[in-house]
Formats: sequence, structure tokens, C-alpha cells
Amino acid sequence: MNKVVLMGRLTKDPEVRYSQSDSPVAVARYTLACDRRFKRDGEPSADFIPCVSFGKQGEFVEKYFRKGMRVAVSGRIQTRSYENGEGRRVYVTEVVVEEQEFAESKSSSDDYRREQSRSNGGFSMGSDPGDGFMNIPDGIDEELPFN
Repeated sequence: MNKVVLMGRLTKDPEVRYSQSDSPVAVARYTLACDRRFKRDGEPSADFIPCVSFGKQGEFVEKYFRKGMRVAVSGRIQTRSYENGEGRRVYVTEVVVEEQEFAESKSSSDDYRREQSRSNGGFSMGSDPGDGFMNIPDGIDEELPFN
């Protein structure tokens, strides 16, 4: 069984491209910084996991995901290789996203981004002190499966 579940923060705004076909398909790539449960020497550490979403999922990422947001994803690990412009074989391991959702309220995400813009340090993971409920972002009503 190949199943991955991750929760983390986007390290930067996602990169979205569309395939060159008669009916273009969105391909969204982003990296999640996921906290490690155990810390070395008391310092926080994270794993940086590349993720890719296709089609409607990719369009959703383009519209709503931004740097610093905490999201939860599930999918499968995929490995592939290709030859780069210099003729070298490049190996890639990434998560192909099957499901993705917001993992915090919009205001908590905005607070986190403001905090990060004030600090000069590296990427640090924050915690959501909220009430445990997620706010639905503005403008998403038409994409919900219920009203």
C-alpha cells in the first residue's frame, strides 16, 4: 500500500502550469514543511516534502494556497527520473496529492505570515492557538459539495 498523510506549511507560493494540450490540465507544485516529532538538541526541525496536484486539485491550489498556510494532504509517493539539459539523470521523489484541505483558519494563517515577515530567521514552524475549527475562505462557496 502506498499512502501518505502530511500536515505542514507551504514554504512558498505554489507554482502552477498548464499542460500543452487541447484541454489544458493544471499542474500545481508546492513544498510542505512538516514538523518532526522529535527534536535534536531541543531545536525544532522539519522535513521539506515536494507535492504535486493535478486538474481541479491544481486549480484549487492556484486559487487558494499561499506561502505560510497550514494544509493537510493525502496521496501517494511517486518516484521518477529524467535527463536534464546537461545530460545528467535527475531522480525525483514527490507526493502525488489525492486530497488536500486547509488545516487552520484564514486569520491564523495571516497572523503566521505577518510574524514570519517580521523575523529574519529561517523557516520556523508555528502552532495554531485557535479553537480547533477551520474557517472557510471567502469565495469558495461555489466549490463546496453542499450548501
